[in-house]
Parts: sequence; C-alpha cells; structure tokens
Amino acid sequence: MAATHTARDTLIDLLHGVERFNTEVFPQNRELFASLAESQSPDTLFIACADSRVNPSMITQTQPGDLFVLRNIGNIVPAYGEMLGGVSSAIEYAVSALKVSHIIVCGHSNCGAMKALLDPEASNLNRMPTVASWLRNAEAARAVLEASDAGPASVRSLSEQNVQLQIAHLRTHPAVAAGLARGTLTLQGWFYDIASGEVVVLDETSRTFIHVDEAIAKLRAQQAADTATP
Repeated sequence: MAATHTARDTLIDLLHGVERFNTEVFPQNRELFASLAESQSPDTLFIACADSRVNPSMITQTQPGDLFVLRNIGNIVPAYGEMLGGVSSAIEYAVSALKVSHIIVCGHSNCGAMKALLDPEASNLNRMPTVASWLRNAEAARAVLEASDAGPASVRSLSEQNVQLQIAHLRTHPAVAAGLARGTLTLQGWFYDIASGEVVVLDETSRTFIHVDEAIAKLRAQQAADTATP
C-alpha cells in the first residue's frame, strides 16, 4: 500500500524545489539575477486572482523582473477610498514609483470567488466574513448578470463582467487617472481559461472579449497610426 503524502512531505518537496533552484536554475540564469539584484523596472502591473492554478509568468512567458504582480481573491481592485490598503498601495507604488506603462486585470475560469458571489450558501460564505466583505467589491458585476445558477457558463460570464468592473475601479485611483490623462499608462482586461489555455482580451470599444491575435492586430494598427501621425 502506498504511503500517504503528508503535510511534512509537502514541505520537504518544496525544499527540494529550492535545492534545484539553487543548484540548477539559478546558475543557468546568474546574469539575469545579477541584473535584478539592486533594482527592478517592470513595464507591467499584472493583477490576478490568488488561485493556485493561475501562473502569470507562465501565461505571459515572461522572466523575473518583467511583471509587478498583485494577487488577491477574485482579482479585485476596490474603488479608491473604499478599502485603502495592500491593493491600493501596490497600484500607487507600481504607477508612481516603478512607472509601469501597462496594467492588466486577469480573471479566469472556475473562479471560486465568482462561484461564491453566485451561490454564497453553497460556498459557505457565511463562515468567511472577511471574504464576504472583500467580495462586495465585485457585487456590481453580479448585479448586471442575469444568472440563476453557478455553472461554468455563469461563472465565466461573471468573471468577464468582474474584469470590466475592476478596470472601472482602477480609473478611480489618482495615480492611474493621472497616468491615463498623460497618456503614459494603458489598462487592459484578460480572461484566462484554465482547461484550454486560451486567453481572451477585453476590447473596450465593443465591451466584448476578443482573441489574442485580433487584439495584437488592433494594437499594431494603432501603433502604425500613431507613427504616421505628424
């Protein structure tokens, strides 16, 4: 009979991972880490759910130092003044100190936070008052969604609505508003499907999510137009 994998075994596995990082990964990337040792200059603030299945660096194929990552339950950004704390300070620091050029809000499929909004009783939200309070920052997304269940389609629709809502909340933050006004900052919404690996991008003009190749084509067209403008 196979031995049960215990909590202590999990810690041992994590420490073995650290050993492999120290002996294999770090030596292969010594120059990269040397360049990051004294400072960071990421171009993008990536706001994602804390869900363990979502890996921003893997999804974007980026290296350490490329993304300033902010994660919480439901990839939520409270409107400025609602809950001043870790999220608002991270946004302010990313924009004002690190001078990021882009902010991405990324929702995902099968999100537990969205399930809890759709069906609080089944999610035992009454036993998690802090989570319930936090999720009130996404309540407006649920209010506009006509859903009678917490199935995959409803969870996806709510997740997409939530991305749009959190981008609206971002615009209330003074540092973000200033960056948008100066033209030094862009905002973008993504939705990541865990099962397929597909990422779709919010098109703010149509308020719909489009495929990555279409989003790239739109950005290139805008870039060409900007270059052609005298």
